[in-house]
Amino acid sequence: PSSIKDPVPPCQGFLFLPPFWKTSFGMSIFNLSNAIMGSGILGLAYAMANTGILLFLFLLTTVALLSSYSIHLLLKSSGIVGIRAYEQLGYRAFGTPGKLAAAIAITLQNIGGRWGMGRTPAPYSTEPQLAPWGTHRRLTQDWYLNGNYLVILISLTIILPLALMKQLGYLGYASGFSLSCMVFFLISVIYKKFQIPCPLPEQDGNSTSNLSDAQGSTSDYQNGYPVLQPAAAGAACSASLFTLNSQTAYTIPIMAFAFVCHPEVLPIYTELKDPSKKKMQGISNISIAVMYVMYFLAALFGYLTFYGRVESELLHTYSYVDPFDVLILCVRVAVLIAVTLTVPIVLFPVRRAIQQMLFQGKDFSWVRHVAIAVVLLITINLLVIFAPSILGIFGLIGATSAPCLIFIFPAIFYIRIVPKDKEPPKSTPKILAAGFAGLGVLFMVMSLSFIISDWATGSAKSGGSH
Repeated sequence: PSSIKDPVPPCQGFLFLPPFWKTSFGMSIFNLSNAIMGSGILGLAYAMANTGILLFLFLLTTVALLSSYSIHLLLKSSGIVGIRAYEQLGYRAFGTPGKLAAAIAITLQNIGGRWGMGRTPAPYSTEPQLAPWGTHRRLTQDWYLNGNYLVILISLTIILPLALMKQLGYLGYASGFSLSCMVFFLISVIYKKFQIPCPLPEQDGNSTSNLSDAQGSTSDYQNGYPVLQPAAAGAACSASLFTLNSQTAYTIPIMAFAFVCHPEVLPIYTELKDPSKKKMQGISNISIAVMYVMYFLAALFGYLTFYGRVESELLHTYSYVDPFDVLILCVRVAVLIAVTLTVPIVLFPVRRAIQQMLFQGKDFSWVRHVAIAVVLLITINLLVIFAPSILGIFGLIGATSAPCLIFIFPAIFYIRIVPKDKEPPKSTPKILAAGFAGLGVLFMVMSLSFIISDWATGSAKSGGSH
């Protein structure tokens, strides 16, 4: 690797920015936390139901620590060679194949992930109206309630202007507002735990039957809800500390990718005011810690509200209890806003990866900058609108690219970039890095095995964010 020269010297590009373009410590935390956060938080209560509280806490803690260690490897490799671009680290480690592998993985992971998030506006904006005002056919006659139009409208009015920003630091306020929306979601989940009774309330029709198979009569009231009294009410309303079932194995690789933010780490590091490895590691640790707390509390109180009846998408479960609930409708809007404001953050490394692959060494051009953003958004919107049935393909992409970006690439880049005279191949840090890469391969194999198994059995569920 020492014989390979970096085609873009570290003094070019965005590495050294004028002081007024630099991003503060706090804004960097907002941006990285926003990059971590996604609609997957809605599925964590379901994950807890299939692992138990203690196993979930152990897995979440382990993944958070591993993610922090992975960022440590990236930052140390970056510090040694003076490069703050994921793709260029790949070039220094393995030449052109390494650069292309990193760029392709970033592009596939972030476009695939944004495609999944891009599907959020339609159900979140129209579905709350279904129960109060009639059928889906009646609703979709109004253009402003059509999910496809909403996706395009949100992309043009919110995502595109933010995606055109030249620097990540400009998105700090949007990221802060996005996190505020998710805090509102979390507070609402905690509040609903103490408002919704267990057993679940009885509703007219069959809405509750999807959540409970128990037969019972209305014999009690709690917080204004008529409460079912099934024979096994005690069992239905008890939390499990440790659970192993057919879904548990699926939960492990999903949770392994709960803190995906690695493509954004180096761009944020590039724009950081008074940058240092210690400072960027602190930003990463704080961001991971904040999302760790939010993830655990959302999962815990969502699970303790519905226990084993929680669905793979938490907000759908609340709709069964009370489709007229104004608070939950507001939460849906807040989650939609939060997820929408996440998209510009993750498009940044994709655009940078495309520039590294196709326009390497060329000066900044607003025409190219805008064109790449527009093409990316058009591609994502086309996938959202016309290709909802290829969710499995993007699941396959995610299962391949995510472990590469989180586990495998940081470890093998570190092993190749750090000189042997500083750390011999059999030194403890490099042995740990090799083991870390092996763990990534294990997660990749597990994820691919489960996806292929679902395809083979035809049991893959198209819904849910977990």
